[in-house]
Amino acid sequence: MTDVSRDTPLSDDEQLAEDLAGFYADPLGYVMYMWPWDTESAIQLVELTPEYYKRFPGAKCINSSCPGNNDTKHSKAHDHAHGLDQWACEFLDQLGADIKERNFDGTHAVQPIQYTTSSGHGIGKTVLVAMLIKFIADTRPFSRGIVTANTSDQLRTKTWAGLGMWHRLSLTSHWFTYTSGRNAMSLYHNDFKEEWRCDAQTCREENSEAFAGLHAANSTPYYIFDEASAVPNSIFEVREGGTTDGEPMTFDFGNPTRNSGRFFDNCKGKFKKDYRVLCVDSRNVQITNKDRIDRWIAAYGEDSDFVKVRVKGEFPSVGSMQFIGTADVDAAMEREPVVDRYAPLIIGVDVARFGDDDTVIYPRIGNDARSFPIERYKGLDTIQVSGKVIECIRRFRAIGMDPSAVFVDGGGIGAGVVDYLRHLGYDILEVQFGGGATDKEVYRFKSDEMWGTMREAIATKLVLPKLTDKGGVELKDQLTQREFGYTIQGNKVHLESKKDMKERLGGEAASPDIADALALTYAQEVAPLRVVAGERTAGKLITSEFDPLDGKY
Repeated sequence: MTDVSRDTPLSDDEQLAEDLAGFYADPLGYVMYMWPWDTESAIQLVELTPEYYKRFPGAKCINSSCPGNNDTKHSKAHDHAHGLDQWACEFLDQLGADIKERNFDGTHAVQPIQYTTSSGHGIGKTVLVAMLIKFIADTRPFSRGIVTANTSDQLRTKTWAGLGMWHRLSLTSHWFTYTSGRNAMSLYHNDFKEEWRCDAQTCREENSEAFAGLHAANSTPYYIFDEASAVPNSIFEVREGGTTDGEPMTFDFGNPTRNSGRFFDNCKGKFKKDYRVLCVDSRNVQITNKDRIDRWIAAYGEDSDFVKVRVKGEFPSVGSMQFIGTADVDAAMEREPVVDRYAPLIIGVDVARFGDDDTVIYPRIGNDARSFPIERYKGLDTIQVSGKVIECIRRFRAIGMDPSAVFVDGGGIGAGVVDYLRHLGYDILEVQFGGGATDKEVYRFKSDEMWGTMREAIATKLVLPKLTDKGGVELKDQLTQREFGYTIQGNKVHLESKKDMKERLGGEAASPDIADALALTYAQEVAPLRVVAGERTAGKLITSEFDPLDGKY
């Protein structure tokens, strides 16, 4: 190699490379150097706190008329230059300290640097993810990284798109090629395409092998998991193999939606000792919408799981964003029925769609969902299901109780049951689980709303079968295993599908047929009786003599 005299001017790229070498263990200094905080209004969203402004006084205020931009004396005391929020500055400073402590020499492997961050919504973690990728790529030749997120859309439209914006604005944008195709999301060095790169991978379990074999013995292998609470455990396990050589780093970010799984274990459980754990409250971040947060707290309560997860960055009290809390179900199973002679009789009928599902007929009288047996059947056709519903209605009429409402699941073959019962003169109310909710501001579908109304009843007044009653254990499992989330559009409650629930829980999970039948009894509000039950004759007469169970027909 030819020696270059110190008097020889460095090219722009040589000077840039020399500058970046000085930021090897200074990620915050790198961030303030790499982007045009003083000229690019699109990134001037956060004001540095005085503590950090003193370290980076060159960035200008967003207010162009502010005298601090032109007055050196004023500028030195200026307290609102632009950069990252305080939590991100502290994160990067701590990362720099950990890098110095490891003191990787390029040959001998060091202990992994592992961070896991739970947070409320809207704190700007996507920005920090982009900056971490850029920091490692720019300061560590031949580093190799993998980034993932909970869904392919999240990965492509948010996590990776965010990297694209910050990469384009960076001083090193010409050193690397950024691609964002659906199946080809990469950032790679122009001269070392295979050896010096970062790739985005979906986190489907069947794709777990893509996370294996990430080695960079003379540099930094790294993994970044966005929305890590929803990343399968198997993906976390596979990445362990990529943290055995070089200067390995892992960074996990997410809303703490589940108090089980590897993200929870890393933050709160058995793996916590291996991670630097951070928790970020949305109320302490400059860019969050404080009015909306205040409305959430007023509506749900300071100590609610909703506020814990979406605002405080804390894990929920109930399991996994479990829709109905186990403690509430236990309490409902311990309550004793209270006699209410004006309580309406409501029957919910969940019609089996698949061979391993049950058709369930669930009677509820006011707040009493225990006193009358739950009926379950397998392998019935529409005529047979209709016959079982008629039998149930007749048994109640025989003791002077006429159903105020019979709600039947009208999806799939349930539509045939509805039509047949109506043909026989029964007043049947059809319910479509996928239909629109009455309260469209809160719930996505009718099924979500029914379960929501049922959840409120369980928490306050509903009497459920005891665990020792027939079907009690199964009902408890079905009520407490269902998880929920919020839609991206409109922030509406939506339950996980039966299919997703079965896949998540594995072979031991049954379809929540009993719980769905009970939820159907909450499809609409039903008025109390005007005549005391048992002191009247059957009110609604069958207009057809046809009995599908009578052998003479």
